[in-house]
Amino acid sequence: MILDETAQFLGHTFIAGGSPWRLLRLPGGSKSVLDRWSSGGTVRAGEERLARTLIQQGLLRPLYRVTLDVEQIDVVIPVRDDVPGLRRLLGSLRGLHVTVVDDGSVNPGLVNECTQLFGATLVTLGQNRGPGAARNAGADATSRPLICFIDADVALDDAHDVLARLYAQFPDPLLGACAPRIRGGAGDSIKDRFEQRFSPLDQGERSGLVMPEGSISYVPSACLMVRRDAFDDGFDEELRTGEDVDLVWRLHDRGWLVRYVADVVVAHRARATWRRWFAQRVGYGSSAGELAIRHGSRLAPVRADAWTLVAWTSVLAGRPLIAQRIYRVTRERLGERLVTQGDDDVSDAIVRKAMIATGGPLARALVRTFGIAILAAALHPRLRRRALLIFAVGTAWRWRHQRVHLADIPLAVADDGAYGVGVIKGAWRTRSLTPLTPQIKKSSLSVRDVLGIPSRTTR
Repeated sequence: MILDETAQFLGHTFIAGGSPWRLLRLPGGSKSVLDRWSSGGTVRAGEERLARTLIQQGLLRPLYRVTLDVEQIDVVIPVRDDVPGLRRLLGSLRGLHVTVVDDGSVNPGLVNECTQLFGATLVTLGQNRGPGAARNAGADATSRPLICFIDADVALDDAHDVLARLYAQFPDPLLGACAPRIRGGAGDSIKDRFEQRFSPLDQGERSGLVMPEGSISYVPSACLMVRRDAFDDGFDEELRTGEDVDLVWRLHDRGWLVRYVADVVVAHRARATWRRWFAQRVGYGSSAGELAIRHGSRLAPVRADAWTLVAWTSVLAGRPLIAQRIYRVTRERLGERLVTQGDDDVSDAIVRKAMIATGGPLARALVRTFGIAILAAALHPRLRRRALLIFAVGTAWRWRHQRVHLADIPLAVADDGAYGVGVIKGAWRTRSLTPLTPQIKKSSLSVRDVLGIPSRTTR
């Protein structure tokens, strides 16, 4: 067992972390158990319930010592016309059980030749039905307990090592799926270098549980290992994009865990032309409309507590005293509710995490979906400074963990702009405003609390 990278102890009584961020009170004596686990200790008899609770809250990550059993895994590769990519991928998958699904290629004979050359099984679809349908056809044609979906434009330096490390997650009986980190493929062009740093499929450098409203909200199906018992009806074949988001969220809703394993890395080739690169981003954004019909407010572009929004709005408006008041009252009210046993900084740490640390992600979420509108607002003299500040922070938030390359800046703006255009396009097509409607969460803090008005008492 190891503690999740986001987990931290607050005083002697609480552990915080996970995504969405949460705070748990530790039972007496359990901190020493966690210290032992974080040092590489195993779960002993009587500790299983605590371990399971922390695993499902995203605060603890299990480690299993298992050896890859290729007889437990079927590899399914959907492909349409990308024979060079298929050839490279099949060459790295020798010794594994591989099924190729030809999703209506223009020249199916070339796909057939390539598949036969590497001894893989071929399933042919008469017409193009989309990646979800192709993966479902591959799953139906196989029978092993685990299915590893890999797209033809994905490259694996050591396929057996990748599959072994994903396979090692599945001794957890509640794990329904897991995925590696996907980064851009090799290349020297500006587009390739940008893709290596900011692939739209890259979920970041931190492993963790995948949850609809967490910092890792989904994992892409470009490389995804799924437990067959959890796969159920499979991908929604009506979705041409966003089908992986839909599958992962349905797994979550049925009680399965989905894990992102960031220390396992595979490469995904960038689109060949700028036009296809831009269209890809638009397509990802446009999926929000169809997903909103199925998953509602989970597609909200921005999520925040009401008073957090008020606090940051007051800062932008040049009224920081309002934000200070909200911060102070929130900290006091939380302190009254927690029994911290002398750890006076616990409530302060929680409020700081909940309010101050949200500024960058809020700006990033706004620019990601509403970047064009924010730039339009900057044309107004009275809004220019604030709009440009939001846009600059939201754009620069990409580089919070790495160096800024000047050549990346226009691509980052184009990336966000394309995605935002796609969201608007998807909302228009489905006649749904859900992908454009912020979700403002109700706060336990009342207006009377912020204004310092005593609560009414009854006689």
